[in-house]
Amino acid sequence: MIAVKKNPVIYLILLSVFFYSCNDRQKTIQSLQLQIDSLQKHMANSYKPGFGEFMSSIQVHHEKLWFAGTNQNWQLAAFEINEIKESLDDIQTYCQDRPETKSLSMIVSPLDSINQAIEQKNLSSFKNSFITLTTTCNNCHQATEHGFNVIRIPTTPPFSNQEFSSAQKQ
Repeated sequence: MIAVKKNPVIYLILLSVFFYSCNDRQKTIQSLQLQIDSLQKHMANSYKPGFGEFMSSIQVHHEKLWFAGTNQNWQLAAFEINEIKESLDDIQTYCQDRPETKSLSMIVSPLDSINQAIEQKNLSSFKNSFITLTTTCNNCHQATEHGFNVIRIPTTPPFSNQEFSSAQKQ
């Protein structure tokens, strides 16, 4: 410090370095903020599935669940019930702004009943629980003013290229 008092040039150099570092830090903060703003804009404009896409996916899994369960392919049925649950979770995540999302809780009990029938490998219980699930889907559609969308027990498999029986054909 004695040298600074004796030599004002050193004092000015130190002061200049200090202000330069502060200015450089401010530029870094501004640059980071611009990157954050750009990423937020990109995220806001990125694709996220709508409610209808999720419901269409659930409808396919609903069909596949029926054929897996009635063929007593319990492993496939368990897979399909989990796919439905995942889609419902995704609706909760991506469609929070939709009023229909609040009604999804009514489907939990029927899903649990089907899951229990699958775990017990009980065909009769599976069929009864599936009927309840399908009825609950339609009740939800009525409650959310989508009563024009009527779900029923499937009559033909959704895909001709999938084997629903549990026996592996070689």
